[in-house]
Amino acid sequence: MNRLDLLRQQAQTTESKIVLLILDGVGDIRTIEQPQTALEAARTPHLDQLCESSCLGRLIPATTGITPGSGPGHLALFGYDPTIGKHDIGRGVLEALGLGLDLAPSTLAARCNFATVDDQGNITDRRAGRISSEEGHCICDRLAHALETIDTGSISVRVAPGEGYRFVLLFDSLTSTPLNTNLADTDPQRIGVPLLPLAGETEAASATVQRITPVLDQLRATLKNEPKANAFSMRGFSSLPDLPSFQDLYQLRAGAFAGYPLYRGVAKACGMEVVECGKRIADLTDTMTERWDDFDFFFAHVKHTDQAGEDGDIVTKTAVIEEVDQELPRLLALGPDVLAITGDHSTPAPMKAHSWHPVPLFLHAQFCGIDDTVRFTELEAAAKAGIGRLPASDLMGLLLANAGKLAKFGA
Repeated sequence: MNRLDLLRQQAQTTESKIVLLILDGVGDIRTIEQPQTALEAARTPHLDQLCESSCLGRLIPATTGITPGSGPGHLALFGYDPTIGKHDIGRGVLEALGLGLDLAPSTLAARCNFATVDDQGNITDRRAGRISSEEGHCICDRLAHALETIDTGSISVRVAPGEGYRFVLLFDSLTSTPLNTNLADTDPQRIGVPLLPLAGETEAASATVQRITPVLDQLRATLKNEPKANAFSMRGFSSLPDLPSFQDLYQLRAGAFAGYPLYRGVAKACGMEVVECGKRIADLTDTMTERWDDFDFFFAHVKHTDQAGEDGDIVTKTAVIEEVDQELPRLLALGPDVLAITGDHSTPAPMKAHSWHPVPLFLHAQFCGIDDTVRFTELEAAAKAGIGRLPASDLMGLLLANAGKLAKFGA
């Protein structure tokens, strides 16, 4: 029996409530140039006090040494193993689901970033200067208009704006030959080089490349005179997943409180109800307060720690953690039986990118035990933690057990 089947077998319904607060990319590292992480530098009096009756640990997001994307990072926290093929969901579908788009089972989705390239075609900004959502929507409107006037051949193509520089392209075959998802990302993940050409990883995928490339070339031509968003990259080619839901696995009424499309998409793929809410921790607390009676499990997502890490901005990352700490009394006043705070991955400010480093875990529950930790930091979680080091996919079992939602196994 595998781990998920065991959890499904032992899951039981209770009145207890679980809050899983994800500070996206919260993990960081010390360096000579950055002697303190954001968690160490932050003033967190409420978390510090709560440490006296809590326990820390560390989570490995995917597997040791592997740097996860946000999709796999969150799926692991929700109990799925993202290294298993059927649980490996591409970012394109997650973004599309998060935007509330209708997808057929055969729809090919790609998450796209507007980018800036120079006259030689080399990338100067992978995120087009972080253009506003309003500007992104306007440019997507131009792409949609172009799609009405160009020949898309044997496929139909839709464009949908996301947040800021992000958008989604959806492809559907107009013939009996389906489109293949085994396509490589076109973002080289660095500047000073050209975007990668679209390439298939199998023979069937190479045929898909031939079908959609002419349309992509015409869309790129539409952007050539844009001052910032004069190009775009593509990643996370995927189709609809078939995951067991939270209700089926854990007997949970799960609510997702996330302000950004990707994270809403992950939650929706897992069968959670996606609740409209803001993006700051105070907004999330307000909305959870309004919906407290509706759910047993609350997934709350704070994005700004990750954004600051990707910008190398340790000051802002620290400030976001302090903002979360200030809201902690209001969150605790709701009366969660289990409160877990962690990240989907680390985003160290010195690296300005996701990383493979373990993510600190904070757990507060009646019977979680206490350890010798006095602050929620990477070093405390490594040196004094009572929970130890776990695969992130084991977290749900730990939360369910502390909430009394798992029956005894065996005689």
